[in-house]
Amino acid sequence: MTFQIVIFAVIAAVLLFQLYNVLGKKVGRQPEDNPKPAPVSVIPNGAQEAPRGPVLDPAMTAAIAGLKARDPNFDPNRFLDGARQAYETIVTAYARGDREALRPLLTEKVMGSFDAGIAARETRGEAEVVELRHPPRADLELATVEGDRAQAKVRFLAEVRSTVTPAGGEAVTDERRTAEVWTFERRLGASDPNWALARVEPATA
Repeated sequence: MTFQIVIFAVIAAVLLFQLYNVLGKKVGRQPEDNPKPAPVSVIPNGAQEAPRGPVLDPAMTAAIAGLKARDPNFDPNRFLDGARQAYETIVTAYARGDREALRPLLTEKVMGSFDAGIAARETRGEAEVVELRHPPRADLELATVEGDRAQAKVRFLAEVRSTVTPAGGEAVTDERRTAEVWTFERRLGASDPNWALARVEPATA
């Protein structure tokens, strides 16, 4: 779908607020409370073995079973490993303005929003570098199938260090804690097995 640039700007403002201005919120669980090993792939459906994950409640177990009935290759532990890497890649690539790295990881709508945000930053002449202090904590909160579309929500907790250098100015560094829910989706039966980021929301404490 083609959007007018003003719509891009509005959506971008909302997403950027969620990605960055919501950051800094302290929540009960912190990333270092349950550190994870470095992720190994971007949300694959491949056969690489992943470490055993936390015990899931009955509702989530039933939801995963429903998704696996439509997509037998879905494994929540492998999915979360890939989701962590996707999170880090998306956050750092957006800061760099790396559109090519972002494109395969985002839905068309989200890519349009991110592209508008990058363009606005380029117009201002700003440069930004983002680092994750620890591997993000990722918890699967929802796994559903609607028609031929699979959807999964992941709650991320992370510590982010952001350094912004304005045009002709001095760099300013800010360290924040993030608490967000990212929604990933993929079309069942598609040739591309990877998931794409479809939505970002602030997480509740």
